[in-house]
Amino acid sequence: MRSRGVLQVETEILVPFFDVDMLEIVWHGHYVKYLEVARCALLDRLAHTYMQMRDSGYAWPVIDLQLRYIRGATFGQRIIVRADLVEWENRLKISYLITDAVTGERLTRASSVQVAVHIASREMQLASPQVFVDAVQKALA
Repeated sequence: MRSRGVLQVETEILVPFFDVDMLEIVWHGHYVKYLEVARCALLDRLAHTYMQMRDSGYAWPVIDLQLRYIRGATFGQRIIVRADLVEWENRLKISYLITDAVTGERLTRASSVQVAVHIASREMQLASPQVFVDAVQKALA
């Protein structure tokens, strides 16, 4: 499920009270939000954010999301969410690893896949738009 990518970012998150249940464990659905925070940081690193995607005429919906929970994060815990760019030429695939910021213990592994959709025609693209590929190549240079 998790592949090391060609470009990585790490984001630290302090687990807030409103994300936990009565046992002070993060509710499973909130991990998707943590992945999104890391994904936005990765797009910032590429200098091609969601706003720039939209302005170039493309939406990038998530079409696949895989999560493997290993150990639950808890209230007040500092976690690191690492996002790795794995694929970008035909789709955007990102692998994630969530670890404890202090011990490095692995908490969750995940991956997401997004595809470009031309906003005006609503047609899914079989290849990533050149503007996005160019942004990745520039970031890798």
